[in-house]
Amino acid sequence: MHNAALTSCGLKMQSARFQIAPDELDRALRLLPALGFIGVNLTIPHKIPAVGLVDELDDFARKVGAINTVRVEGEKLVGSNTDGPGFSRAVRSDFSMDLRDLRVLLLGAGGGAGRAIAWQCALEGCERLALVNRTIEKAQQLATELKTALVDTRVSAPVARLEVIPWEERALRLQIANSDLVVNASSVGMRRSDPSPLSASLLAPHLMVYDTVYARGRTPLLAAAAEAGASGSDGHSMLLQQGALSFETWFDRDAPVDVMRKALL
Repeated sequence: MHNAALTSCGLKMQSARFQIAPDELDRALRLLPALGFIGVNLTIPHKIPAVGLVDELDDFARKVGAINTVRVEGEKLVGSNTDGPGFSRAVRSDFSMDLRDLRVLLLGAGGGAGRAIAWQCALEGCERLALVNRTIEKAQQLATELKTALVDTRVSAPVARLEVIPWEERALRLQIANSDLVVNASSVGMRRSDPSPLSASLLAPHLMVYDTVYARGRTPLLAAAAEAGASGSDGHSMLLQQGALSFETWFDRDAPVDVMRKALL
């Protein structure tokens, strides 16, 4: 999609992908200015470690503690995070809803994408945010960070506006009734052999289900959503929107989103 955008904008550059081992990341980033790079996108497992390897962070990336975009400015590397805003745009595009109007149940609140989505939900003032993670301590730490951004100003409510939930069926069943949007930001579903992170019996027709995993065909979670009668969407729209925002970060110009969407599809 980036090469399609570059061609569309008449920019004589090329996008390529590289497999970088974790112990090579620092050296690889430091090579970028000398090799004439404008910037790079980062994905698993580099989003969190790279925070300590760049020279500067934008405000959102500093809050999230994870970056997916690096811009080269002379010899300086500037880190930013387009995952959160990209997710927000994807939800608006796929479900015609804004995060501020939704009660969100987030699976996988410990990784880079999960943290970005949680912060985006909080900063947009979502109705409610429930954090679920296999390692519950990571979700509890994130909730502590989010408290100042997601203050509950309502006089009374049946459930807390910000809550940490163990990844257990009994606890999740109660949350489903108090959620509008279920988001999978965990790595479950990346492999064809993975089960759905939630069974169809836990889901309900009123839900919107967003799986950040993008793959050929329907992910296990979206198959479960369809079985339950819920509406669903996969991570291609978030991939598109965060990529468009990265393009705008590198080139200080609007991204040709329609061109990028066509190339991605």
